[in-house]
Amino acid sequence: MDSKIRNKAKKWLTGNYDDATKKQVKYLLENDEKELIESFYKDLEFGTGGMRGIMGVGTNKINIYTVGAATQGLANYIKNSFKDIKQIKVVVAHDCRNNSRLFAETVANIFSANQMKVYLFESLRPTPELSFAIRHFGCQSGVVITASHNPKEYNGYKAYWDDGAQVNAPHDKNIIELVNNIKDTNEIKFNGIKENIEIIGEEFDKLYINKVKSLSLSPEAIERQKDIKIVYTPIHGTGVKLVPQALKAYGFRNIYNIPEQDIINGNFPTVISPNPENAEALEMAIKKAKEIDAELVLATDPDTDRVGIAIKDLNNNFVLLNGNQTASLFVYYLIKKHVENNLMKGNEYIIKTIVTTELLIDIAKKYGVGYFDTFTGFKFIAEIIRKYEGKKLFIGGGEESYGYLAGEFVRDKDAVIASALIAEAAAWTKDNNKSLFELLIDIYIEFDFYKEALVNVVRKGKSGAEAIQKMMSDYRKNPPKKIAGSKVIEIKDYKLLRHENFVKNTVKKINMSVSNVLQFFTANGSKITIRPSGTEPKIKFYVSVKANLNNKEEFEKVNSQLENKIKNIINDMKL
Repeated sequence: MDSKIRNKAKKWLTGNYDDATKKQVKYLLENDEKELIESFYKDLEFGTGGMRGIMGVGTNKINIYTVGAATQGLANYIKNSFKDIKQIKVVVAHDCRNNSRLFAETVANIFSANQMKVYLFESLRPTPELSFAIRHFGCQSGVVITASHNPKEYNGYKAYWDDGAQVNAPHDKNIIELVNNIKDTNEIKFNGIKENIEIIGEEFDKLYINKVKSLSLSPEAIERQKDIKIVYTPIHGTGVKLVPQALKAYGFRNIYNIPEQDIINGNFPTVISPNPENAEALEMAIKKAKEIDAELVLATDPDTDRVGIAIKDLNNNFVLLNGNQTASLFVYYLIKKHVENNLMKGNEYIIKTIVTTELLIDIAKKYGVGYFDTFTGFKFIAEIIRKYEGKKLFIGGGEESYGYLAGEFVRDKDAVIASALIAEAAAWTKDNNKSLFELLIDIYIEFDFYKEALVNVVRKGKSGAEAIQKMMSDYRKNPPKKIAGSKVIEIKDYKLLRHENFVKNTVKKINMSVSNVLQFFTANGSKITIRPSGTEPKIKFYVSVKANLNNKEEFEKVNSQLENKIKNIINDMKL
């Protein structure tokens, strides 16, 4: 074992750590070398979603000391960044996970001990409500304790800046630098000042819900279709109160819940994983929807920033939509209603991420709406909204990983907003004698039939991180000439900021910041994106294919053809 790791661990035996922590570190030093390495071989860092890890002792785990060091480092950075502000203010929120309240109170205490005014939510709340609170209270920063949709062993820490968005460059790296400068737990001000902490709750929820309601575009359609049946599950998470409240505020009357999944529980007892991307997580909700003949199923992840949906297909069977399909319906509806309601001023735009379906760009182009492509992570979407605030109007947008946003008062993906507007889109389509599935097919006919798939290759631990790094290196050194029989005609390397077009024989600089992402484009219109996750031990392969769809009757045939095309790509790349 690297002596640095052992020495790093030994510091936790003599420092200002509680007895239970010291006892566990001592046990690892004497009995479990593998776990000791995993716990201390590195320090947790901010990735695309903040700091996230398995709970436990050590510098590479989530515990009150890593949370404390991150908070003290963040507090030091905030004070350096806002020296001219007399009273610095921050907001603290948390999700349903085990230890989340403990960590949130730890964060609030440290901020308060650093002479900051702290707004602490009384209990668990959706992550997007924290984003709204930062802007509403005029705060300089905020923190939410959450590990989003990760398994129960995980928790995490998301830091936000004064615009309500997650910290971005250069703040993220600067914060890490100050966190790393904290060498002793004695430097962390754990003893809070009660007078500096204000508890916020239901009154603030009302303000947030009123803002969500202000985004409604089809109140008349909802009034006519207010009795459509909607099944909603928070999967034991923070959406349990606010999503139903938002749906009722919009005018929906028949909202059905899943009592077993309304129970707040960080062990997520009714699911394998609290991830709305997984079909298994929606099984109970879909069963309920079949029983009552519902129109729509909505499921949000533990911190309610992402939503998965199920709707009836042409055969009246419930099917899960992937994030690209939901994003397409979401953006199409927002743009169409802006046109119908004569709201277009000529300065509207949408935003998507580079791994999200190109169909969103096709829709925006046709209706004269501007568009932006950005890296994965909603902080990059928020960065564009901030840049054009007051100059252009952000209609909406999102990413394939089930995160969507409309309006500008929240600066992170928001499943409360998305759930309400998706339900509204369902009412609007029903008011026009269609279903959401039929609307999706209409979109494919109007543009092209896009189909996407995501393959996750998991590589855990230190050895896994090295394996992922080698995979990216190999793809750069020896990129494929063909994929599934179709010639690679373009390569975009966002780490080297290089865009090579083999048809035009050109090489251009990509005008974006650096990110470890590769994209291959083929002659038959396929797009393959390779991206190591910033928050999980995996490397992601995003596959996108497309074809023409002439009419509804050809849907199944073309769908099957595209599925085969995706399978061929996956097989060819040996995924």
